[in-house]
Amino acid sequence: MTPDETLPSLPYSRENGRAPFISQNEIPRSGGPPVPGTPVSHYFWLIRRYRWRILLFVAASVAATVIISNRMTPVFEATATVDIDREVPTGIVGPEARRMGLNDSDQFMATQMSLIESDAVLRPVADQYKLRELEQDSSEEPRDAVRSHDAPVVLKQLKVVRPPNTYLLQISYRSTDPLLAALVANGVAQSYLECTYDIRFRSSSSLTAFMERQLGELKAKMERSSAALAQFERELNVINPEEKTSIISARLLQLNTEYTNAQSARVSKEALYALSKEGSADALQVSAQGAPLAKLAEQLNTAEQKFAEIKTHYGPAHPEYKKAESEVTEVQNQIQRTRQNISERIKLDYQAAVDREQMLKNAVAQTKEEFDQLNARSFEYQSLKREAEADRKLYDELIQKIREAGINAGFQSTSIRIADRARPPLKPVFPRTRLNGLLAFLLSSMLAVGIAVTADALNLSVRDPEQISRSLNTEVLGSLPAVRSLRSYRLAENPSGKDANPLMRLRGSVLQNLRQYEQAVQTLRNSVLLADFDRRLGSVMITSAAPFEGKSTIASHFAIANAKNGQKTLLIDGDLRRPSIQRVMNLDSERGLADVLAENSPWKDALVQKSGVANLDILLAGSASARTPEVIGPRLDQLIDEATKTYDLVILDSPPVHGFPEPLRMATAVDGVMIVALAGRTNRKALAATLAVLTRLRAHVLGVVLNQVNVNSSESGYYAYYQSKYYYKA
Repeated sequence: MTPDETLPSLPYSRENGRAPFISQNEIPRSGGPPVPGTPVSHYFWLIRRYRWRILLFVAASVAATVIISNRMTPVFEATATVDIDREVPTGIVGPEARRMGLNDSDQFMATQMSLIESDAVLRPVADQYKLRELEQDSSEEPRDAVRSHDAPVVLKQLKVVRPPNTYLLQISYRSTDPLLAALVANGVAQSYLECTYDIRFRSSSSLTAFMERQLGELKAKMERSSAALAQFERELNVINPEEKTSIISARLLQLNTEYTNAQSARVSKEALYALSKEGSADALQVSAQGAPLAKLAEQLNTAEQKFAEIKTHYGPAHPEYKKAESEVTEVQNQIQRTRQNISERIKLDYQAAVDREQMLKNAVAQTKEEFDQLNARSFEYQSLKREAEADRKLYDELIQKIREAGINAGFQSTSIRIADRARPPLKPVFPRTRLNGLLAFLLSSMLAVGIAVTADALNLSVRDPEQISRSLNTEVLGSLPAVRSLRSYRLAENPSGKDANPLMRLRGSVLQNLRQYEQAVQTLRNSVLLADFDRRLGSVMITSAAPFEGKSTIASHFAIANAKNGQKTLLIDGDLRRPSIQRVMNLDSERGLADVLAENSPWKDALVQKSGVANLDILLAGSASARTPEVIGPRLDQLIDEATKTYDLVILDSPPVHGFPEPLRMATAVDGVMIVALAGRTNRKALAATLAVLTRLRAHVLGVVLNQVNVNSSESGYYAYYQSKYYYKA
């Protein structure tokens, strides 16, 4: 049950000496589950409480660490820096001279770091400086010398790191000798450079040897292909068959063009010849020989015109008439002869065109046949030529690569170089006394605080009001400060200490502690009696979970504080097994509660008064016997009922709850129950069980009083400490 779920206080009335019946659902459950979480201030209080122990443990740890560090053998570390330039080519000729670095810096640098730690790099350095014998642990068993020498070399003191975002490798070695550390770091760096050069040289040499073995076979193959090409050229009887093929191809194209033109000319001449055979004059005139015929036709036309004019003037017998007629006849005869000549020529031209066409046709066919034959052999020639050229080209490239590999094998690339050589250091890197001391301080502080917190977590005792409220979900009425040897004090006749005949002289700090305690009791009394209850508390029982928790002392001081406030008070010592009020109050009486209950006599006759304290009556335990607790019952209820009518407050000091039956009966007879818990001693489980028992009995539990609170037992002890300072100054 959380604090918000706590049931409100219920009114109490007296009915036959018992509290009114409350249903099970109405019972306030003061012992609820712990509220989760611990305030941070509690941890600071723990540190303040155990500060001297923590400081002592931390100081001892730091001192031991410093002493041990100063007695240890110093170890020096020397570092050589290697710069790797990915932009520098690995060769000076050939493709390696033009090869650029790839974008794989992380993988490349990781490979180089693994190479530095390899046996090939470390073995020469380890053998030179006898590092395996130096690093061998004396506690290890002796190893076989042969197997140890053949095993991979591992240097435990070697460290290879790469600074972030750089192409640098730092090779560090630790040794008790600073000079040896520098020599080994530089030796590993130099061995790494030589190993990379040796790897590249062996790779180039192996490649060269392989290419030389292939060179002989390739040379023989090249010679065979060249001989086959030469033999083919001799068979073709040409120097270059490709050029011959080009000439025949051009010739075939030209002949094909001329053949086409000859066909066109033959067709046109054949048509003209056909027209000439039909005797068409127009066809003769449009022919190539038609110009003389056209001229003669003009002459004939002129002669006929002239003859026509003469016929109009002269007769057939006239000489002019005959002359003109003979001219016309002559021209006509010339035209006839010319036509015959043109027809002959057209026939001859047509025949020549036919012959030329046939000749070109035969030439094209012959040339095409020759072209096809040469072209078929040309494919074979091209194949032989390509094979010969490929063999020669491969042979030349192989020769070039062999030469480049030989040159690059002797080139020691500057892409890997020592940027900073290691030097003997002045200060050791181990042990670092300041750092070890600081770490010892931090770790011991954390360990000490952790132990304090763990011890506090394992401590089941109650310590302060906040812890009780948080873990038990109950109200804390007040805290009483710790007073040195309070049980040995007797309540003085005059608490001021000025009485000439006190039972105990109170001086100095004793008086100061007692005043502080009385002020706390007065505060407790006000918090209990001035609370806003539904009715006035007439009787209060003060009990505890276990013996020796100070309940009797608190009951005595509580009664005195209430009496000093003008309230009639009755203090009853109900602890019949181990009465303490008589000792605390320094009283002497033979009769008490046990006698009253056993004899059923008037209880007022057994009352005693404390001298110097008005308004206070005390009923001591009396002469108790083993059977006396059995008589506690209705008679006690009646006694308390009668007392509450006479007194303003009845205080009952009861035995501890656990192990005794009478406190349970007493709890049902009073108006309220206060439970006393001793700070730093009372177990939380026992206190929770007490609260559960009283709640199950429907007793009105007012709350818990935390006793003997001091600066070391609880956080609230600081308030008591400052309060005591305040009263001391006052």
